[in-house]
Amino acid sequence: MTTPKRKTSKARRDKRRTHWKARVIQLVECPNCHAMILPHRVCPECGYYEGRQVLVFEEKEEE
Repeated sequence: MTTPKRKTSKARRDKRRTHWKARVIQLVECPNCHAMILPHRVCPECGYYEGRQVLVFEEKEEE
C-alpha cells in the first residue's frame, strides 16, 4: 500500500469531520399518559401504541 505524498492539514481533516457529531434524541409526548417517549415505539409507562393497548403490565404489590 502506498503512503500519502503530503501531510493532511488540520483544516482539511477538520472539514472532513464536520458531519461527525452527536445527535439530539427526539422525544414525543405519549397521547395516553403524556410521558416522553421515543417516536414510533410502544410507551413503556402505559403500554399503548397508536391508541390501543399493546402491552399489559401486572400490578406490583407493595407490602
